[in-house]
Amino acid sequence: MAAIGFIGLGNMGGPMAKNLVKAGHELKVFDLAPASVAALVEAGAKKAASAKEAASEADFVVTMLPAGEHVRSVYLGDDGLIAAARKGTVFIDSSTIDIPSARETIAAAEKAGMMMLDAPVSGGVGGAEAGTLTFMVGGTDETFAKAKPILEKMGKNIFHAGAAGNGQVAKVCNNMILGISMIGVSEAFVLGEKLGLDAQTLFDISSTASGQCWSMTSYCPVPGPVPTSPANRNYQPGFTAAMMLKDLRLAQDASKTARTPIPLGAQAAQLYALMEAAGEDSLDFSGVIKLIRGEI
Repeated sequence: MAAIGFIGLGNMGGPMAKNLVKAGHELKVFDLAPASVAALVEAGAKKAASAKEAASEADFVVTMLPAGEHVRSVYLGDDGLIAAARKGTVFIDSSTIDIPSARETIAAAEKAGMMMLDAPVSGGVGGAEAGTLTFMVGGTDETFAKAKPILEKMGKNIFHAGAAGNGQVAKVCNNMILGISMIGVSEAFVLGEKLGLDAQTLFDISSTASGQCWSMTSYCPVPGPVPTSPANRNYQPGFTAAMMLKDLRLAQDASKTARTPIPLGAQAAQLYALMEAAGEDSLDFSGVIKLIRGEI
């Protein structure tokens, strides 16, 4: 059993923390939303009065925060987690953030005698609840080995992507593929629909042919073929369109750092920006088909 501080108990962080409690770990938790903290206390965690208190006596600290600016604010400086924690503490940041912020924060932690990984996730709220998330992890071999037993209580697939920041690189590349492929699948279903092809028939063909992809077989954007798809729940998130736009914008930032053009990623970002402008940021990202159909 490990002493774990957990900071950030939102839609993803809350279920992740609950799975650590279920695994028998001793959690001290903090979030700005009192209701989120109360839910974890009810599940068996202890309440911390601040992020610093959550980290001060922990063997491991897990954070799940909105953006790079929040990660830097929480970790760095005299009042940050790095200053509050004991030497040797292992930090696991599962936020999805820009690559420079991840690398800067890990470098600061290591300079202070801590160990740290960037470990963003894929799998959505359902994966967080079921403990089946995919973790894409950047950091040293030694830190990865220490953190892996903790990560395995929250996820099913744990990948070491290489050096610090490479977890974020893997996440941004993966989600750029996802955003682009969802658009392609949606365009195909709308085209088939307009030309008189039944959606189930198209699914039956493409899901076993060269058009097969995760966006088709696991997250099909039309109602019917995949019962667990958000399309059968009126596109309720899940993984919001706004979250996909965030990831695609991170891909744009990364492409500038790498000086590598990503024209399809850029086009995908523009389409999700249209969804945001239409006030549809509460839609699951698979709701892009509604925009292609002209329904929003």
